[in-house]
Amino acid sequence: MIVLFFAGLVLLAHLYLWQRMVRSTTAPGRLRKALTWGVVGLVVLVVATFAATRMDFGHWLAWPGYVWLALMFYLIVFLVVLEVPRAVAALVLRRASRQAVAPEAAPVPVPAMAGAPAPPEPAPVVAPISRRLFLGRTTAAIAGVGALGTVGYGMTSALGDPVIERVKVALPKLDSRLSGLRFAVVSDIHLGPLTGRGHTERIVRMINGLEADVVAIVGDLVDGSVAQLGPLAQPLKSLESRYGAYFVTGNHEYFAPSGPMEWIEELDQLGVRSLRNERVEIRHQGAVLDLAGVNDLNGASAGDGPDFDKALGGRDAGRSTVLLAHQPVQAAQAARHGVDLQLSGHTHGGQIAPFNLVVGLQQPVVSGLATVDGVQVYVTRGAGFWGPPVRVGAPPEITLLELRG
Repeated sequence: MIVLFFAGLVLLAHLYLWQRMVRSTTAPGRLRKALTWGVVGLVVLVVATFAATRMDFGHWLAWPGYVWLALMFYLIVFLVVLEVPRAVAALVLRRASRQAVAPEAAPVPVPAMAGAPAPPEPAPVVAPISRRLFLGRTTAAIAGVGALGTVGYGMTSALGDPVIERVKVALPKLDSRLSGLRFAVVSDIHLGPLTGRGHTERIVRMINGLEADVVAIVGDLVDGSVAQLGPLAQPLKSLESRYGAYFVTGNHEYFAPSGPMEWIEELDQLGVRSLRNERVEIRHQGAVLDLAGVNDLNGASAGDGPDFDKALGGRDAGRSTVLLAHQPVQAAQAARHGVDLQLSGHTHGGQIAPFNLVVGLQQPVVSGLATVDGVQVYVTRGAGFWGPPVRVGAPPEITLLELRG
């Protein structure tokens, strides 16, 4: 059902693009037919890209497929925004045409005198471009330039260095000896067909440069199997921190062909500990902080969902607790268990504006620090990207989060 819904959206989007970028800009003929078949090919490309990447084959389609998906999206955005001025311009041109003065009567030909040279032939009249074609081509040109510029900027952002966000969070009951404890928070790295080993090496290098006490990887590390992406994850063994690196599953770990367990075992070999509905004690300067982690909500369908009672039950209520949970929406359950701070990802900060407005309908926090049901929640925008290698209005992020009493 979801596949049919997605295919229907893709088809409708391309029908709209055909209407505005082909039919409104060309006259009937060979050019229109060629462009129409081009649009059909792009529909097939998008569907094939999603099928191939989900089924772990044909990853060579990822670059053209996902880049076109981004261009398609922004073409539609610009064209929709231009609908109103386009309609106004059409109305103005129509009125101007009606008010135009009728052409003067043709002059009566005068017979030439004998021996006089023949008058020159009149120059051929070139028919002016129709209002429809003029408006269609102008609109298409503006939308095309806007989409290309936006996607180009977005690719530069997505493929560039993540931004280092430095955040201080005050926890009212934090032991004063824990004040200054620093977390390097990263999420949504999304190792996959569009990322190379250099993507992971850069993230590891930047995290190590922060000299954090704890590294927290808050889900959606991979988009594929260990067999396919294992070499890309190898740099994670070089992560440096005083008290270790920790990981919780995101929804994409459950999309992997063999599920999340093979990645949990792989990360264990790389020195990254997975917190699977459990907690550990972080001992710092004679004080103790509870660091807990719960599985992602998507694990419930596989019998591997979050268990807050297991992760947080029976602990010392006088200690501050930091929870790693991939989705911000999990804060509602965290509040019932007295969590002081939740670290999450999942949203990508919207990744491609204006998707940030849509994400806000499903998650209580899109990015940054907020309070949900009395629990402070920090949501990182993530260090990678999913789908199109494009980020607009939400640059990739690695966070250095410092606890304060």
